[in-house]
Amino acid sequence: MAVSHYVLTGWAVLSAFFAVLWAFQARSRDASHVDVGWALGLGFMSVLAAVSLPGDAGRRALAAAMTCLWSLRLAGHLYVDRVRGKPEDGRYAALRARWGKAANRNFFFFFQAQALLDVLLSLPFVAVSSRSGALGGLDAAGAAIFLVSVAAEAAADRQLARFRRDPQSRGKTCRAGLWAWSRHPNYFFEWTHWLSYAVMAPGDWRAWIAPPAMLFFLLKVTGIPATEAQALKSRGEDYRRYQRETSMFFPWFPRRRAASGVSAPPRGAGGP
Repeated sequence: MAVSHYVLTGWAVLSAFFAVLWAFQARSRDASHVDVGWALGLGFMSVLAAVSLPGDAGRRALAAAMTCLWSLRLAGHLYVDRVRGKPEDGRYAALRARWGKAANRNFFFFFQAQALLDVLLSLPFVAVSSRSGALGGLDAAGAAIFLVSVAAEAAADRQLARFRRDPQSRGKTCRAGLWAWSRHPNYFFEWTHWLSYAVMAPGDWRAWIAPPAMLFFLLKVTGIPATEAQALKSRGEDYRRYQRETSMFFPWFPRRRAASGVSAPPRGAGGP
């Protein structure tokens, strides 16, 4: 299958898939499941790349296995954490309130944008699955980056879930484990996992699309801005103190809290 056919086939299938999810949203007035669909859509695109592109069979299988592991873990986590038995995610509830009567129409385009985003982010799969030659050191390095990233992201998710289960944590901010080093360690390791595909196909520009694209979306669009806005609403001064003390994205040494309650960096240390 030519790359153009891969892109068009994937887009058509995902467009229909997100239309079904949008219809469910219109009935339930809850758009939280769009994130689950986004993760599953990328898993589908990796399998489509593995069965339709002409690269080394072992490399195609490795890339698909990696992405499906990431996709199923993230989709399962998002379903349990944000969908099952939960009210609508605060980010989407805020959009629904802002859009008013136009919410269903606007959410349709929002859901379809996820299909396009999945297709865009699948280009690294094209790069890896089109590469010929036997598996080698670059593939091993990429797989290692992938495994460390997914394991660390899962650890951050577990640490946050454990914190939230504690009744005494209500109204407080998680500072356990990886959350002491970054305000968004799950997002950071979500981003680093995309570097694995670039390492596996470093000479193909398509492999390098996802890292800057994901960094932009996480830092400027749907990731950190919306998440921190909700955190400030629900946790107020505790979260503002956390912002002063902890690096936003890239893990770094926590800033020491001064006696006045204003954070001060440790001697010889800097950071974001």
